[in-house]
Amino acid sequence: MRALLYWLAKMIGDVNAVSKGKTGKRIARRMAGKVTGRGLGRWFK
Repeated sequence: MRALLYWLAKMIGDVNAVSKGKTGKRIARRMAGKVTGRGLGRWFK
């Protein structure tokens, strides 16, 4: 259930970014977050 809610929130955020014309910034932030998360995951094993 939680995964569905997170997925829905992500989709709503994507639609909102497209309507405001800020998709590039959203994609860049998502990529930066993934890189940061992977780095911290390796560091705190």
